[in-house]
Amino acid sequence: MSTGLSRVWAQVRDWVVAVGMAAVLLVTALSGNHVATDLDLLGYALVVTSGLALAAGRRAPVPVLVVTGLCVVGYNAVGFEVPAVAYLFAVYAAVRSGHGLVTVLVSVAMLLGLPFAVMASPADGPAADAFAQARGVLELAWLIAAGAAGEALRQAERRADEAERTREETARLRATEERLHIARELHDSLTHQISIIKVQAEVAVHLARKRGEQVPEAVLAIQQAGREATRELRATLETLRDDTKSPSHGLAHVPELVQNTHGIGLQTTLTIEGQRQDVSDAVDRTAYRIVQESLTNVARHSAATTASIRIDYLPDALAIRVDDDGTAMPGSAPVPGVGLLGMRERVTALGGRLRAEPRAEGGFTVQAELPVARTS
Repeated sequence: MSTGLSRVWAQVRDWVVAVGMAAVLLVTALSGNHVATDLDLLGYALVVTSGLALAAGRRAPVPVLVVTGLCVVGYNAVGFEVPAVAYLFAVYAAVRSGHGLVTVLVSVAMLLGLPFAVMASPADGPAADAFAQARGVLELAWLIAAGAAGEALRQAERRADEAERTREETARLRATEERLHIARELHDSLTHQISIIKVQAEVAVHLARKRGEQVPEAVLAIQQAGREATRELRATLETLRDDTKSPSHGLAHVPELVQNTHGIGLQTTLTIEGQRQDVSDAVDRTAYRIVQESLTNVARHSAATTASIRIDYLPDALAIRVDDDGTAMPGSAPVPGVGLLGMRERVTALGGRLRAEPRAEGGFTVQAELPVARTS
């Protein structure tokens, strides 16, 4: 939004400068002394055109340079002694955009052609006067100054861009180092503990089956959760070590989340609406995490027996809603924990919106809307 607004303001400034320049040149032409001819109207038109052409200097600097140069030659040939101020602005814009060689060639052609244009004008006078008048129209010193100013600003902008790239590379390096540090901490602190839970649950299941006893659903749920946690931790560590890897879980894995909730006594339904479309890895992974964290909160805090998941593929967004029939009531919203804060950060980073609050009819709802790119 800010980029589009700044672009509009830049265009407005260009037009203000162009109209102002055209007005100044026209007043100069009207107040100057020249031999009246049938070509006066053409002369005034060329003077105004040389100023208005500057409005396109940011988008097409070389064409504007050529147009303003031709206009200067044209209105001098008609007999208008108007300085080539618009051409100097065009030189500045062309050099600033990196077209120095073209600017030099066009300017040399201008310097050589102007005296002949003045000699062809209706005003009578010797060739020496023509050269003197041409020199007054386009002073070499001003021409060099305009080119030098454009080059100086171009160099300054290039140095600023290089400094920005250096800062970005430094930030990426620091982020990489931080990811590796977090990966090491997670590996050292969590891998061992999760492995113990997983092994203990599998031993309990094995012993129960060996004795011919029915394995409790809770133990089976712990075993499955341990396996899932191990896979999730491994995938997270791989992602932290190499952020170019594709996400390990996305929307395609949501049915597995629904199936896993049945093992803990939570009846969960999944509804998918709209025409399915490809989404970015970031949106795909975030959508999965929203559903996963929402179901985790339902299982831990809500005392709910049922939950519903609805995923809507909209033309320009992906809408996710998770409702439960727990004990939450309006006015009793829990203090946001790490899970909700993490969801909000993920959604905000993608430019989306998140609502997490008790429902009027009871229970809790999580609603997220993630923007997706339009496909043609």
